[in-house]
Amino acid sequence: LNEQMKDTEELQSKLFNEIKGRIKKDDSSVPVKIDDFYYYSRYEKENEYPLHCRKLDKKDAKEEIILDVPKIAKGYSYYSLGGTSISPNSELLAYGVDTVSRREYTLYIKNLNTGKTLSDKISNTTGSAVWANDNKTIFYTKQDPSTLRSYQIYRHVLGTDQSEDALVYEEKDDTFGCYVYKTKSRRYIMIGSYQTLSNEYRYIDANFPDSKFKVIQKREKNLEYSVYHYKDFFFILTNYRAKNFRLMKTHTSKTKKENWTEVIKHDPNTLLEGIDIFQNYLVVEERKNGLNQIKVINWEDFSSYYIDFNDPTYSVFTTSNINFNTSTLRFIYTSLTTPTTVFDFNMKTKEKELLKQDIVLDDSFSPEKYESKRYYATSRDGKKIPISLVYKKGVQKNGQNPLLLYGYGSYGSSMDPYFSSVRLSLLNRGFIFAIAHVRGGEELGREWYEDGKLLNKKNTFYDFIDCGEFLITENYTNKDHLYASGGSAGGLLMGAIVNMKPALWNGVIAAVPF
Repeated sequence: LNEQMKDTEELQSKLFNEIKGRIKKDDSSVPVKIDDFYYYSRYEKENEYPLHCRKLDKKDAKEEIILDVPKIAKGYSYYSLGGTSISPNSELLAYGVDTVSRREYTLYIKNLNTGKTLSDKISNTTGSAVWANDNKTIFYTKQDPSTLRSYQIYRHVLGTDQSEDALVYEEKDDTFGCYVYKTKSRRYIMIGSYQTLSNEYRYIDANFPDSKFKVIQKREKNLEYSVYHYKDFFFILTNYRAKNFRLMKTHTSKTKKENWTEVIKHDPNTLLEGIDIFQNYLVVEERKNGLNQIKVINWEDFSSYYIDFNDPTYSVFTTSNINFNTSTLRFIYTSLTTPTTVFDFNMKTKEKELLKQDIVLDDSFSPEKYESKRYYATSRDGKKIPISLVYKKGVQKNGQNPLLLYGYGSYGSSMDPYFSSVRLSLLNRGFIFAIAHVRGGEELGREWYEDGKLLNKKNTFYDFIDCGEFLITENYTNKDHLYASGGSAGGLLMGAIVNMKPALWNGVIAAVPF
């Protein structure tokens, strides 16, 4: 390979330095408020690992470094930090560490008042812990050593040996995995069991960690649901008699599905993807016409509105909304021309506050220099396949442009458009970059996924080929300048399309295929 690529060594070096040069090395995250503290992480120029920090919510508060990862990672050839979790009284930090690169984490507990790490050491976990409200009990997930399937949930009391930990749940069906989390209300500890098309949840009161877990709704084939808590109710996002999901609620004392009542009805044209509950608002993440949308609903009168976004193709999702009693919603926005941006949105006044936008260290970069478009190619069976496309302004539709078409199309994973500073090296050299939102993903709802799996899998391949031919018809490129790219399940897609239509592509990148 090195011999074959020898004549590109100079270009490789130039590209590597160009891409590396755009990355801000001393970056920091947007602080997230949890109780009395703002938590954030930051990088210093000379370090590969971040510093995890916090500050009290008061004027002139001093920074407290709660985890100095560059320091504790010294001497390890590999060091990965798992989840970090703060105790309810803000005094203890649980965190996971993997030094082998096999996603097997050891949990440690640090006293943030003294700076000392406790004697507790919990091995072979998924890397995160969930605190009960007593500040001394944690729940964690263990993995099957041979398959790394998450299959056991344990309860650990601080100051005791791991051998004394109580097994509170074991997932015996090897087609399911399990995990543990705490509701946003901090009222319940939840255990979720999951497989591709089925879920099951059980819960206890977080104030009574020794309680026995109760099942919300028993697992059923093809029944998917997720659980959120608000006041006396569990809110349940489910596909029960609703292909694109709907929102139900049920009293915490009567949780079986025969007791569920509808809050948001099923819409065959809109996929309901998630919710976030606040004291006065219900926030709904939807997907319509292949694009993310955020809907804000007022609990008082159930009036609603959508947050506006201007790009023809983009990605947006809510994040870090820890606090319950607030009118501020945090979300992340990006597009093919807009670097990743964090906003705080006032749900009462509808005002947006830009908190941070990723900096591109390239004096020549400006979003206005690039253009993105949204197209719909017609597939051979008449379906309209979305295509997201970006190029540097000045590119002519003369059929002669090099164009890289990317696709995935599996597991219901939607390939939403996002900004990439790496991609600029391609666009600045005259390339057009496009994403084919083919069936097998979930961009156009649950049916879009089901139309690209199992006996319908060929639709994924045909859609991608039809998108390539559409871009040639639109005069963006021709078969001598059309390239295709995909990885993993997208690598499988590449293997299929290069065999089904070899003359259409001038080159194909199949990353970790088959």
